[in-house]
Amino acid sequence: METTSIKEVARQAGVSLGTVSNVLNRPHLVADTTRQRVLEAIRELGYVRNDSARQLRAGRSRTIAIVVLDVSNPFFTDVIRGAEEAIDAAGAVAVVCNSGQSAARERRHLELLEEQRVQGVLITPVDGGRDSQLVNLIKRGVPVVLVDRGIWQSDRCSVAVDDVLGGRIAGQHFRELGHDHVAFVGGPLSIPQVADRQRGFESVLSGVRVRTFLTPELTVAAGRQAGHALADLAAPDRPTAVFCANDLLALGLLQEMTQRGINVPDEVAILGYDDIDFAAAAAVPLSSVRQPREHLGRAAAELLLEETRSPDTHAHRNLVFHPELVARKSTARPGR
Repeated sequence: METTSIKEVARQAGVSLGTVSNVLNRPHLVADTTRQRVLEAIRELGYVRNDSARQLRAGRSRTIAIVVLDVSNPFFTDVIRGAEEAIDAAGAVAVVCNSGQSAARERRHLELLEEQRVQGVLITPVDGGRDSQLVNLIKRGVPVVLVDRGIWQSDRCSVAVDDVLGGRIAGQHFRELGHDHVAFVGGPLSIPQVADRQRGFESVLSGVRVRTFLTPELTVAAGRQAGHALADLAAPDRPTAVFCANDLLALGLLQEMTQRGINVPDEVAILGYDDIDFAAAAAVPLSSVRQPREHLGRAAAELLLEETRSPDTHAHRNLVFHPELVARKSTARPGR
């Protein structure tokens, strides 16, 4: 398929190549009648500018990459939505990459994104932000903001939620409800947020029996597997309240309890984390520790855009948001 060139537009309009370039990039420099003649030639010939080539020549693009751990997780869907609002408003475009919690896959994405001269990268890194490819990207001057990662480093911005506080909120909720035998479901603990939530949870449960069910991933299927192990325990040995590291695990656990005939919350209370839309819509509305998901994405994008506009004066910042408890039926006291 042949494409119209800028030379053909200049010939059709009877102007120089420089005039066509000015119409496309600096229209205020061109007289109205000349500008209209060039625009008419563009319409007649169906000319489409090769914007990517122009941006590459300038050493930059208007593309901002968003690299997340799991694009199927509604938490990240909401983070992306918030980031896109700010990116769209700035006249840029977002491209989303899914690392699938694989360091090797993340590294390939970052290599390709650098080749494409992206304007900047928003990323929830697999290893917390220490991967050599990500570090090299920053050293070469590509703006990077860590999302959902509280890494205190002077060479990058980050936005995160205080997950230790979130875990404490969960533990305190169970204490207030009178539970003395509880469980934590989550994993792998190599994910910093999961480890922080567990640490905060256990820190306020002195004198309470705490059992841990580690999971290989943060999915509904993993939640069901943990629920299977929980349901197999004899009733006297079964925790009466379970805190899950995210809502997907909690929803899987709830499904398994329902299938096994274990009443929620009368026999087992369940508390999730994130407060995704599906939490309130569950068969038993799910209590959850809410994260400001869209606000997290929007704040990250605004930090990145600020750095791309003013790299010489931009000051890196680490923003931390506070989670909050949203109590629903899944943790209600028996009889309520």
